[in-house]
Amino acid sequence: MNLHEYQAKELLAKYGVPVCPGRVAETPEQAAEAFRALGVPLAAVKSQIHAGGRGKGKVYEKDLTTLRIDRGVALVRNVEEARSVAAKILGGVLVTKQTGPQGRTVRKVYVEAGCEVDRELYLGCVLDRKAGKPVFMVSRQGGMEIEEVAARDPNAIVKEPLDVGYGLRPFQGRRLAYVLGFGGETLGQFVKMAASLARMVVERDLSLLEINPLVVTKTGNLLALDAKIGVDDRALELQKQSDLEAMRDVHEEDPVEREAASHGLNYVTMDGNIGCLVNGAGLAMATMDIVKQAGGQPANFLDVGGGATKEMVTAAFKILCRNSGVKAILINIFGGILRCDLLAQGIVEAVREVQVKVPVVVRLEGNQNEKGREILGSSGLKILPAKDMGEAAKKAVEAAGLTR
Repeated sequence: MNLHEYQAKELLAKYGVPVCPGRVAETPEQAAEAFRALGVPLAAVKSQIHAGGRGKGKVYEKDLTTLRIDRGVALVRNVEEARSVAAKILGGVLVTKQTGPQGRTVRKVYVEAGCEVDRELYLGCVLDRKAGKPVFMVSRQGGMEIEEVAARDPNAIVKEPLDVGYGLRPFQGRRLAYVLGFGGETLGQFVKMAASLARMVVERDLSLLEINPLVVTKTGNLLALDAKIGVDDRALELQKQSDLEAMRDVHEEDPVEREAASHGLNYVTMDGNIGCLVNGAGLAMATMDIVKQAGGQPANFLDVGGGATKEMVTAAFKILCRNSGVKAILINIFGGILRCDLLAQGIVEAVREVQVKVPVVVRLEGNQNEKGREILGSSGLKILPAKDMGEAAKKAVEAAGLTR
């Protein structure tokens, strides 16, 4: 789950990380009042969506052709400017590189006091799955897309692993500070900030922390000028972070993915034509790869897990069939904990209940696979069997009329 910038900064402030004063607004009048309350000569009105590149994005009317304002973050110098800019941004559709061409509707803006920036830097912490621990990253090239920096000059990013038991040790903080060119009081500020951030990552089960830019002001102080925070979904499922769960903005999440999650399904929407229903995340990834190799495009990632029930399979079919772009459904099951015969019975009942109109290709292997195939074969339904993954993908692509 992602947080909005204003929510991320509330959390940062609780851990002693310096941020600029700001207020969230949902109407132009609230934005004007926020500027007035801040009492500053300059402020930024920032669109609040779960995507980066807001400053370079454009805000359109709902038709996505009429331009409202050519940026999602704008500087304002008085109450009327704050009101006018907020009126152009709120309710509009912000399109950035990360939103895709469909954009995101802006429902809130964050009115934040301006500051005098001397330098812009990058600071982040992400999960390094290969190392099995979080890793801090810093770069002197802040304010830019870190992916572009990494592609152009990998040496511009320096990493430091975080031991979740000990936290970020002082010598590690100093090492990162030296990379960023800090000395004197600023170095001390950074070491203290980095230790607080490390504690926050561990205590709040964060999967992503990004401060870009981390700025050095004209007076030599550090400020988190922008912030992105992602919270581990598993921690939320275990109700470990109820206060962060309360910050969830359902408008920023795919409603289909939320529906799938309510049925215990791990689902991610994709832009393709072959619906995939698989048990196991690794097998699901491999299935998507082999679908592409066969000439199709996966319409989704869908992992039903090891304990799929008839109700879960039915819910999965309903979600897959609701996508008008799906031309065929590929079911790829390796039975271990999940018995193939029980799943096959669930497939038969689900296909009948949902009245699936597109071709269905099924590959069953593992625990009770022969019984599963018998159930599918005697169902009287037009379910196409496949003996392996390659054949399954090829049959799904052919059945969808996508052969090259």
